[in-house]
Amino acid sequence: QDRLVDSGGGLVQAGGSLRLSCATSGITFNRYTMAWFRQSPGKEREFVAAISWSRDSTDYADSVKGRFTISRNNAKNTAYLQMNNLKPQDTATYYCAADHLGNRPMSRAEYDFWGQGTQVTVSS
Repeated sequence: QDRLVDSGGGLVQAGGSLRLSCATSGITFNRYTMAWFRQSPGKEREFVAAISWSRDSTDYADSVKGRFTISRNNAKNTAYLQMNNLKPQDTATYYCAADHLGNRPMSRAEYDFWGQGTQVTVSS
């Protein structure tokens, strides 16, 4: 059973927006820090953003600060990534991840569960 299911990716022109969703099941969602990572072909999976299980703290990679916003809805057991002013270099497969009671780690090794990924392609 997939505990995390990513969705919302697609093809968009530079300057456009997308909203990714990560629906969870089978976990106590309000006890998990949620994060988004991304991976381009031939590159390491990199940290994008995280939001703490207590919902009051967030972290972002420098490359997305001011453009991306991570959020969560504990009533819906879902995390989101709003991506604005997208750039071609944002093209990647985006993965959501969950870390039990984590402190917004940026290392993918700290995360317990992963989504299957959703493709984001930004054309110039």
